[in-house]
Amino acid sequence: MAPKTKSGTALQWLLGILLTGGGIVMMLPFVWMIMSAFKTESEVKQLPPTLWPKNITFENFSNLFVNMHFGTYLSNTLLIVFFSFIGLFLNAMAGYAFAKFKFKGKDKLFYLVLATMMIPGQVTMIPVYLLLNEMHLTNTMVGIVLPGFVGAFGIFLFRQFMSTIPDELLEATRLDGASEVRTFFQIVLPISKAILAIQGILTFIGGWNSFLWPLIIANDEKLYTLSVGLALLKGEHGSNYALQMAGSTFMVLPVVIVFIFFQKQIIENYSISGIK
Repeated sequence: MAPKTKSGTALQWLLGILLTGGGIVMMLPFVWMIMSAFKTESEVKQLPPTLWPKNITFENFSNLFVNMHFGTYLSNTLLIVFFSFIGLFLNAMAGYAFAKFKFKGKDKLFYLVLATMMIPGQVTMIPVYLLLNEMHLTNTMVGIVLPGFVGAFGIFLFRQFMSTIPDELLEATRLDGASEVRTFFQIVLPISKAILAIQGILTFIGGWNSFLWPLIIANDEKLYTLSVGLALLKGEHGSNYALQMAGSTFMVLPVVIVFIFFQKQIIENYSISGIK
């Protein structure tokens, strides 16, 4: 391995400094949003603006849950996320079936699943709404959750990943007397941790940020999600910036935390795969 030259080392230091500076600049609005959530309204509007709050207050968060019904919005959002993760495992089962089972019309059915990815969601909203209306599921939590229970993209990802699992490994588990359910949960899913982590991020973000469909299907405010509540907050309290910063912080932080956690899982699984 050739030794690094002084010019190469200097260039690396320069790039490192530039990237660090760019990262700090990009993080400043995010940090200011979080800090502003703990400020009073007068301090948020103060010029020049301050980064760290002079007097830390939790009044903004208290108003969200006491006066703005954010507790109801949170419970609805968590319920959607919960059922979305159940749908995640259904996607994994379907992907496993397409990858490792042989049945009549498998390829045609898989192509049909892929074809649904070509249709924009906005096109199917009206037909889905009419179907749910005929089933008397509009303005219900079931009507909100049901259309997004499974998805073609998730099935496609799981199918592609699980196709790489050696058939000999699965046959060995079956010869040992393991059922298909046991093989799936004890062999296939642990091997698929990396793709589960990726789908876990996408599933959580999709459920946590649910906005358009709950807004369409639900007429009762008791069924609204956090995203819908945040939009209502902007409309009703557009001049209260501290309250809006608290709502935005409450929406963004869980997504960042979940992303960091699952990102660690992805890196660990890729590292283990590389060692093997």
